[in-house]
Amino acid sequence: MHTRLLPFTLLISFIAGLCLPAAALAQQSSSACSHLTSLTLSGAQITDASVVAAGAFLPPDPTGAKVSPQDAATFKAVPSFCRVRITATPTPDSDIHIEVWLPLTRSAWNGKFRGQGNGGFAGSFYYSLMGLSVAQGYATAGTDTGHAAEGTDASWALHHPEKIADFGYRAVHLMTLRAKDVIAAFYGQQPAHSYFASCSDGGREALMEAQRFPADYDGILAGAPAYLWSNLLTAGMSKTKAMLLEPDSYIPPEKIPLISKAVLNACDAHDGLKDGILNDPRTCRFDPETLLCKGSETNACLTRPQVSVLKTLYAPTLDGGGNLIYPPTMPGGELGPGGWASWIYGDKPGHSLGVAFGVNYFANMVYDDPHWDWKSFTLDKAIVDATRKTALDLNASDPDLRPFAARGGKLILYHGWNDPAISPLSTIQYYESVRKVDPAYASYVRLFLVPGMQHCMNGPGPSSFGQFGWAPGTGPDDAQHNLYRALEDWVNQGPAPDSVIAAKIDAESGAKPGITMTRPLCAYPEQAHYNGHGDPAQASSFTCRNPVSH
Repeated sequence: MHTRLLPFTLLISFIAGLCLPAAALAQQSSSACSHLTSLTLSGAQITDASVVAAGAFLPPDPTGAKVSPQDAATFKAVPSFCRVRITATPTPDSDIHIEVWLPLTRSAWNGKFRGQGNGGFAGSFYYSLMGLSVAQGYATAGTDTGHAAEGTDASWALHHPEKIADFGYRAVHLMTLRAKDVIAAFYGQQPAHSYFASCSDGGREALMEAQRFPADYDGILAGAPAYLWSNLLTAGMSKTKAMLLEPDSYIPPEKIPLISKAVLNACDAHDGLKDGILNDPRTCRFDPETLLCKGSETNACLTRPQVSVLKTLYAPTLDGGGNLIYPPTMPGGELGPGGWASWIYGDKPGHSLGVAFGVNYFANMVYDDPHWDWKSFTLDKAIVDATRKTALDLNASDPDLRPFAARGGKLILYHGWNDPAISPLSTIQYYESVRKVDPAYASYVRLFLVPGMQHCMNGPGPSSFGQFGWAPGTGPDDAQHNLYRALEDWVNQGPAPDSVIAAKIDAESGAKPGITMTRPLCAYPEQAHYNGHGDPAQASSFTCRNPVSH
């Protein structure tokens, strides 16, 4: 047995408390919460179990950063809950922190569990998403995956292979098991269904759960999954070296608008609309040579080294034998806070998120050398070294999901067509690999590609479709507008989702968010095509159908 349930008399009194007045019920639930510290867990210990009053939670932040207005509003709306903190130690070098949040009363719980994922190299909790889940009635859990650090910092991994395994696959699985133990002890029953929804590294965690631990979740929503971790970061490091090795190759941020404008001029109208959104960037045949300076360099042109680097960014990464290591960055989402300035170029050479992830990965996880010099990187050696050292722990590339499907599991993948961090073509490759393994794949997996969306959210296109949970002002909370709700319906014997309506949410500073555009997202390989009439800002003006061959 993994757990020792609460003492029988306490459990009986908790159940009897369901008939008490509200005040007495709250007191009874508070007592049940505090008594969870007596629960015995396998390989883990509950360090605290206490009630958090409605609207009172504030996330701990050792950096002293202020809570954003959006997160503050989320926390204010969270009802009273039981906050359970756990430390799991599956190995002597493990120190996995887990939090389980439980709606305080049985009547406030919707009977379901929602696991939360991470981003980057993890190291913290997405408290706002946990709060949103509790506000919607879910029992929820999160984990730091075994270390406390900023998302781009992997120094914790240096000479700690067990911590890498915790981050790679073990921590989220243990979070799930221990959360279910706590839920069963607190409510007297297991959740009716369990769901996991996350993006980026969280998307990788989602696929790891489906592949290695198919009994953990009934429904999984995996966004922009970094599932081919070793290849993704090797390709990123290769492009980093191309951009930074010679100073003349660096493209400064002030030239990114030039590139974006040229891409849109060349390709925006291919889908029948000039709206700043590429419906399918694979059809774009933009040639960087058109931006070559004819004379002296200005911000209105690119030098020969800059043109060469731009071609590298838009090209797949191949090894010396011409074999694909990783697919290319797609054109069309260069601008914006979630575009190239953040992920690829940074505000100055070497200060992008992509550089930070690549250098931290190779220094701390592959070569065990905190002083590793990225200038020594060679592509063919790096992909061999990265695969040998980390693929077993970090890559979630197994296409055989039949054990997950056999339990009735459902998986929905989504990816922004203009993601500058993780290529959407990689997610298409994974989807196609699942299709090749199992002819019955359509009964349990769907893929949605999002035109104009960058990494997990934002970008020029509509990018709000319930992937992080419903929030006021983002459209109706139903399966037609919320992909997470569509997943729940599918798990509950409803129809497989063939489309969902995404919304673009805009607001000027201090204004209430408003929907400025809606557009259908279509189950791959279908795409949303403009009907030729009607308002292009309304989803009703589009129809899902198979694309013309590109």
